[in-house]
Amino acid sequence: MSQKQLAQEYPPPNEAEYVNDLADRLRAKIIKDNPTGIMRRDAHPKMHGVVKAEFTVLPNLPANLRVGVFAEPRTYQAWIRFSNQNGTIQADSARDIRGMAIKLMGVPGTKLLEHEQDAATQDFIVISTNVFVTKDVQEFDGLIKAFTGSTLAKLVFLLTHWRVVWNLILSMKKFANPLQIRYFSTTPYLLGTQAVKYSAIPVVEVPDTIPANPSADYLREAMVAQLAKGDAYFDFAVQLQTNADTMPIEDPGVAWSEAASPFQKVARIRILQQDFDSEQQREFGENLSFTPWHSLPEHRPLGGVNRARKVVYSAISIFRHEKNHAPRVEPKSWEL
Repeated sequence: MSQKQLAQEYPPPNEAEYVNDLADRLRAKIIKDNPTGIMRRDAHPKMHGVVKAEFTVLPNLPANLRVGVFAEPRTYQAWIRFSNQNGTIQADSARDIRGMAIKLMGVPGTKLLEHEQDAATQDFIVISTNVFVTKDVQEFDGLIKAFTGSTLAKLVFLLTHWRVVWNLILSMKKFANPLQIRYFSTTPYLLGTQAVKYSAIPVVEVPDTIPANPSADYLREAMVAQLAKGDAYFDFAVQLQTNADTMPIEDPGVAWSEAASPFQKVARIRILQQDFDSEQQREFGENLSFTPWHSLPEHRPLGGVNRARKVVYSAISIFRHEKNHAPRVEPKSWEL
């Protein structure tokens, strides 16, 4: 019989060495991928747009969900960045994972990151698949090592990690419009004393279709066209962990059953009608840093992949901003 408890972490031994190795490998990858020009992100470097949004916490939530930013009904200003995951910038018609990074502003309270405790931001990071590609940090470090190595190294890794291959196959898709994709956190987070995963669910009456002859940047063009005509909406929802074994904290490569624990709406995202496709806003989005550790303690990230993110995201953000001679500050409003 399992002794695991709900909302509890179980760090494996030697995790720290894999986290440090991963940070070193990703820094080297950024340098290799960006021989000229600015140092872009190791993942999600291609941005479709960073847009102004409102994040409105719903009234009358169940008592167990009224925690942290969801404690009371109110509206936060937010920036949301949409992107492709692949470390190499490529045409949007290529199969890929897409990202949605949400940054709430005006969030009171002391935050988790020691050097940014006074930042008034809360980040939620979600992607277009409901499972992370690997089970833990060691396996992810091995994946990066293989994919930045020789063809033989890639083959050996893939032939010996069938679930990674399967998760990759299921996650790599084509989409018509970033504003019409369902996104998932894949990794778990605290909600007070409970563990949850997040999902951003688009509210769309008539979905777009992929153009017959799409341009290399058709996803950005789809966003431009939709937001020129009106607002875009998502429901933001949480899924409670109800079984510590079938809904593991330490393996984000396992989907939590929605039949066993349905997602519950806690907020509505309104992306305002706007013209966002300017050089100034693109530069702003390039310099914006997202991490799940921009967070209140009530929403602390859980599990090994998130523990690695605390170290790796910070190291990469500092590295990129120093190399790009760009300020590294958290935004306080929609003003650029």
